[in-house]
Amino acid sequence: MGQAGDYIEAAFSMNWTLVALCFIFYFLGGYLLYGSLMAAAGSAVDAEADSQQFLVPITIPLIAAIMLSQLVIVNPESTIATVFSIFPLTSPIIMLVRVSMGSFEWWELALSMIVLIATFIGTVALAGKIYRTGILMYGKKVSYRELWKWLKY
Repeated sequence: MGQAGDYIEAAFSMNWTLVALCFIFYFLGGYLLYGSLMAAAGSAVDAEADSQQFLVPITIPLIAAIMLSQLVIVNPESTIATVFSIFPLTSPIIMLVRVSMGSFEWWELALSMIVLIATFIGTVALAGKIYRTGILMYGKKVSYRELWKWLKY
C-alpha cells in the first residue's frame, strides 16, 4: 500500500478523543508551569537584559524535549521515554508524543499529570517568594546565590 497508506491507517487507529483531552491538559499544565517559572525570573530582575541569565535554564528542558521527541517516536517504550514523560519540565511534549502513538501505560499518564500539577503549584509558591523579596530589591544585580537566599526568607 505504501507510505501514504501507512499514515492514513495510523491516523484512523489513533484515539483522537484521548489525544485532544491530553493536548488540552498538557497545554494548560505546561503553560501554567512555564508561566510561573518565567514570572519568577521576571520578578527577580529589573531590566530585560538581566533576565537572560535566568531564562536559559528554563528554556533548555523545552529544547531537550523537542530533540528527545525524535527518539521517543522511534522507541516510545524506552526508559528515556518513560522518565522524560514523567519529568514535569518535559512531560507536556514527551507524554503527548507517547499518547498520540498509543504506547503508554495508564499509570504513567496519571503519574505524569499528578507530578505536573504538583510542580506547577510548587513553582507558583516559589515564584511568590521570589516576587515578595525581589520587588523590594529594585536596582540590585541578582545572582543565583541571591535567589537561593530569597527562597529561604
